Amino acid sequence: MAKAKTAPICGCPVAAFQKMISGKYKLRIVWDLQDGPRRYGEIRSGLLRGSIGSAEIAPRVLSRELKALTEQGLIDRRDFGEVPPRVEYRLTRKGRSFVPVIAAIRDWGSRHLAPSNAVEMEAAE
Repeated sequence: MAKAKTAPICGCPVAAFQKMISGKYKLRIVWDLQDGPRRYGEIRSGLLRGSIGSAEIAPRVLSRELKALTEQGLIDRRDFGEVPPRVEYRLTRKGRSFVPVIAAIRDWGSRHLAPSNAVEMEAAE
């Protein structure tokens, strides 16, 4: 198991949090792993599902995001040492504690970023 990076003791917790979750796919990866362990291909498929008009995810980008989440202690990587390679990713305790935060962001987005709300916001300006 990789050693988790910790946020600096001093400084702004919001800035440290923002740095931790920066990246196009990190929130979605953690969200997809809430239902249990997934293999690389399953994570990749989950990210492509529901992405209207988005390009295919480069393997290098997904690998980088998974490595960063592992280093931050949000997910755990389990290598089964088999041929062909079999690797699973799962949420750590820290990662599971992050799921309600993502759910709150998702709920807020559903309420405030829905297409009907966007039209209302433009009309108000």
